[in-house]
Amino acid sequence: MAVSMNRRKPKSSKNSETKEHCSCSAFLFKILSRIPLGILLLILVYLWSSTSTIISGKIVHICVSSRKLNNLYCLSAGTQPNFEIPIPLTNNSLTRNIENIDASPSTNSSVTDDKEIVNALSSSTIGDIKEDVDIFRKDSIRTEIDGADKNRNEEIAIAKKAVKEQLQLHRSWMSSTNHASCEGRGVYVYDLPSKFNKDLIGQCEDMMPWTNFCKYFNNDALGEPLASLGKGWYHTHQYSLEPIFHSRILSHPCRVYNESEAKLFYVPYYGGLDILRWHFKNVSVDVKDTLAMDLMKWLEHRKPWAQNSGSDHVFVLGKISWDFRRRSYTSWGTRFLELEQMQNPVKLLIERQPWEVNDIAIPHPTFFHPHSDDDIVAWQQKIIGTTRKSLVSFAGAERPNQPESIRSVLINQCTSTSSDRCRFLDCKSGGCNQPETVTELFMDSEFCLQPPGDSPTRKSVFDSLVSGCIPVLFDPFTAYYQYPWHLPEDHRKYSVFIDQEEVRQMKVDVVGRLSGISAGEREEMRRFIVYKASTRVGVR
Repeated sequence: MAVSMNRRKPKSSKNSETKEHCSCSAFLFKILSRIPLGILLLILVYLWSSTSTIISGKIVHICVSSRKLNNLYCLSAGTQPNFEIPIPLTNNSLTRNIENIDASPSTNSSVTDDKEIVNALSSSTIGDIKEDVDIFRKDSIRTEIDGADKNRNEEIAIAKKAVKEQLQLHRSWMSSTNHASCEGRGVYVYDLPSKFNKDLIGQCEDMMPWTNFCKYFNNDALGEPLASLGKGWYHTHQYSLEPIFHSRILSHPCRVYNESEAKLFYVPYYGGLDILRWHFKNVSVDVKDTLAMDLMKWLEHRKPWAQNSGSDHVFVLGKISWDFRRRSYTSWGTRFLELEQMQNPVKLLIERQPWEVNDIAIPHPTFFHPHSDDDIVAWQQKIIGTTRKSLVSFAGAERPNQPESIRSVLINQCTSTSSDRCRFLDCKSGGCNQPETVTELFMDSEFCLQPPGDSPTRKSVFDSLVSGCIPVLFDPFTAYYQYPWHLPEDHRKYSVFIDQEEVRQMKVDVVGRLSGISAGEREEMRRFIVYKASTRVGVR
C-alpha cells in the first residue's frame, strides 16, 4: 500500500502541477489573444533582431538586420492579392522624384521564402501599427530626402557646368566672317529614296488622329498664308522643321552636286515625321525603328559616310532629342539617336539633349517667314510701334498629371488679378490653335510667361520674341542651355528669369515682380529683341 500511496502522491502532485500550469497558460493565452497577431509577430522578431517596417501605399516593406545577417535583408509585398511590386529604379537622384521616397533601400524584393511574415501583416494589422510606422516613416523620409537633396544639388551643379562648357564649344563653331563665296563650304544633299522623306509627307492625313497635317505642308511646308497678320505670316506647324529646311537647302547657293567638293553632307531624313506617324498607333518598337535602321544600311554603302564615320554628316530633326532616345521601360519614340552609327554626326533639333555634344538646338519654326528685307523692316516698325495694353500674358494649359509643373500656380496668379495686369489664354479649350489669336495676345503684352511644358523648350518662346513680347523663363534649359547659335550668352538682354522652385513654393508673386521692371528697361529689352534677337531666331 505504501507503494500504492507513493505512486498516488506523485500522481496527485502532477495533477496539481498540471492544473497550475494550465491555469497559467490560460491566463497567458488570454493576454496574448488580445494582442493583434501582427504586433505579436513584430515583438518576437524584434527580440531576435532589429527590424524596420514601412508601409507605402499598397506595398509593405520589411527590413531586418541581425547578427546572423551580414547585410540588410529586405522584403516587399503587396497588401492586396496579386499586387505586382514595381522593380526599383536605379539611384539617379537627378531624375528621381523626391516626393516618392518612402522606403529604406532594399537589397531583396523577393517574398518567396517569407510568406508567413508578409501574410501576418494583414489589412487589420496595418491599421493597428500605422501610428508607430508613421513615426518611423517620417524620420526615414526626412533622412533620405536630406541626403537625396544634397546629392541632387551636387549633380545638378556638375551637370550645369558641363552644359555651359558644351555651349562655349558650340559658340566656337560659329563663323565670325561673312564669306563672299561658297568656296570650301559646299553642302552635298543626299538624294534619299522617297520612303525616308516624301512618302512620310504623303501620310499626312493619317499622321495624327485629331488633325489633318496636309495643310501644314503647303507652300514648302510653311502652311497656309495668314493674311490678317500681314505679308510673310503663315500657319506653320511646330513639327514642320524637316521639310522646311530640306526645301531651303535645295536652293542654297553653297549646295554642291559633286561629293568630292562637299564640306558637309546633309541627310534629308524626316525622322520627326517618322516618329509622329507611330505615336498614336499600337505598333511594336521594332516597327517604329524599321525606317531608321533601313537608313543606316543605306548610308553604310555610301563612300562619304565610310570615310569619316559620319562625322561630317548633318541631320535636321523636327522633334525633341528625347523622342529619338527611347528607353527600355517605354515604347515612346525610336532609338535613332541611340544607335552606335549616330554618335558621330551632328544633329540639329528643336530641343537638344543637354549632355550630348553633337546635339545642337535650333529654334522651333515660327509663323513669320519674310521674303525680303522690306518685309523685315515693315515688321520691325509694327512691333516697336505697338501699344501694349497688358503687362503679362500666358498662353498655355495646366499639366494636372505633372506634380512638379508650375503652370497651375502661374494660372492662378494670372487669373486672380485684373486683365490689364495679366491675361490668360487657355490652350486646353483650343484657343491656341489659331496663330492670329496667340500672336495678337503676345503683341498686346509686355511680358509672356514661358514655363516648361511636356519638355523644357517651348515654341511659344520664339512666338513671343517675334511678337516683341519679353519672354519670362523659369528653367534655364528652356532656352539658355539650348540655343547658343541663336541667342546671346547674356540672357538678361532679351528675357527675365524667375526660378521655378520659387514659384512652386509660392515664394514669389510673378506678376508683382514683373511690374517692378521699369518702362525704360522693358523698352531696352524689346529693342534688342526686335533688332537683334528676332532676326536670328524667328525671321527666316
